[in-house]
Amino acid sequence: MIPRVLTVAGSDSGGGAGIQADLKTMLAHGVHGMSVLTAVTAQNSLGVQGAWELPAAAVRAQYRSVVDDIGVQAVKTGMLASAELVETVAELLSGTDAPAVVDPVGVSKHGDALLAASALDAVRTRLLPAATVATPNLDEVAQLTGIRVESEADLRRAAAAVLAYGPRWVLIKGGHLPGDAVDLLTDGCEEHLLRAPRHDNRHTHGTGCTLASAIACGLALGKSVPEAVTAAKEYVTGAIAAGFALGAGIGPVDHGWRFRS
Repeated sequence: MIPRVLTVAGSDSGGGAGIQADLKTMLAHGVHGMSVLTAVTAQNSLGVQGAWELPAAAVRAQYRSVVDDIGVQAVKTGMLASAELVETVAELLSGTDAPAVVDPVGVSKHGDALLAASALDAVRTRLLPAATVATPNLDEVAQLTGIRVESEADLRRAAAAVLAYGPRWVLIKGGHLPGDAVDLLTDGCEEHLLRAPRHDNRHTHGTGCTLASAIACGLALGKSVPEAVTAAKEYVTGAIAAGFALGAGIGPVDHGWRFRS
C-alpha cells in the first residue's frame, strides 16, 4: 500500500505554505497526503491578513477520522495557533504509533505571529516530547529557549536546549545565518551538519513547511532520521532554487521542481 502521511497544520490561502505546501510536497514524494486543518488564514505573498483557529473538537475529529480508518506512517505538525490546540495535538500524537515531525511554527515568513505566546509552555512540555524530529528555525529557537543563534558555533548549544524538552532528534535550521545554509541534526549523541549553497532567490515562502513534510515523507518511506533529513534538505534546496514570483511580495518555493528539471 502507498505510504500515508498526515499533516496537522493551518491553511495558507495563497498556496505557498501550510497544508497546501505539505500536500504538494507529499505528492512530489510519492506518498498519499492527508490533512487535519487547525486554522484558516487569509494569506498572500505580502503577509497574513487574518487567522482563525478551529475548535479543538474539530481538530480531534478530523485526526481520529483519518487515523482510525486509513492509518498513517508519519505525521507532520505545523501551525497550531493556541495552547488548547497544542495540547490536543500532543495528546493525539502520543497515542499514534507513527513518527512525528514537529515544526514548531511561531511566525510566518513575513513576521506575522501564528502561535499565541500563551502556547509556548505547551509546546515545550507537551508537543516537543511527542516529536521524533523537531525542526525549529532560529527565531523559534529563541522563542522556545531564549538562545539567540548568531553563528554556526551556536547551533550545538541551541540543539541541546531544544533536546532538553524531549524530542528524540532536533534539526536546528540555520538558514537565517549569513553564508551557506547550514543545519544541525542531532539526537544528543550523533551529529550531522548539513550544508547547502545559498541561492540568490527571495521567493522562499513555505520552506519550513516543505522541509518538515519532506522529512515525514522520508520516514514514512522507511528511511532513518538522518537519511530522511538529508534527502529533505536536498529536496528543499532544489525547491528554493526554483522558487518563483507570485503576487507582489515573496513567492513560494517550487514543490514540483524535480518534474521540470
